[in-house]
Amino acid sequence: MRLAPRARPLRRYLLWLGLAFGALALLLGGWLISRTDTPRTADSPLARLAVPAGPPWDYGAANPRFTLVLYADLECPYCKAYVPQVMAWVDRHPETRLRWHHLPLPTHEPTATRLASLAECVGKSGGQGAFWQAVAWIYQHTRSDGLGLPDGTRYPGLTPALQACLDDEHATAVDQAQARDGARAGIAATPTVRVRDESTGQSLLLPGPVEDDALLSALDLLAAGAQPSAAAQPPELSAIPDGDMPR
Repeated sequence: MRLAPRARPLRRYLLWLGLAFGALALLLGGWLISRTDTPRTADSPLARLAVPAGPPWDYGAANPRFTLVLYADLECPYCKAYVPQVMAWVDRHPETRLRWHHLPLPTHEPTATRLASLAECVGKSGGQGAFWQAVAWIYQHTRSDGLGLPDGTRYPGLTPALQACLDDEHATAVDQAQARDGARAGIAATPTVRVRDESTGQSLLLPGPVEDDALLSALDLLAAGAQPSAAAQPPELSAIPDGDMPR
């Protein structure tokens, strides 16, 4: 049976409408799959990690008002106690992020640099989350004060690619470059925190471990546009030259 002349455009219209809906369904399905490939929960600390791989190695908001640059040594026992505390503080203050800066102390060498290279290589292969997980694993297992990992202790999931990175001098070069930067800035003790206001470029150097109230005070001072003198800093934040920073 032949279709009436007026029925042909209607059938053609319905055909194009069906194709359009099909294409829309495919696009929506692909978007949903891409959203579920890397699930992140709101209560997970790693959910707030900056997306790009490092260095720099950042923990917290991607584009915050304030950055806490942490100068730390992976063999420093005071850093070992302080890093989880300052990460938890950043979790409670979404206007901040934590940025790692290697500062292996001469008294902890060569172990400190070797462990820094391990963290760098893990981060290079796995991204921001992997770097911070490596830092946590190292602090959990190292004996500190330059003694390093117990004999026979190996990082879990040590792949040939990760071993090749450890054998490469590039990771060590990154650690040494950051150590030189810290020395040029006059930082010789760990942990030390530089609080920087990203909107103004002003910063405040706080030898640590830095208490929560002192961090909040630093944010308030920088937000007000003030640059406090070293004499105005609380006495408990004074540095001890060339060594670990006691509490």
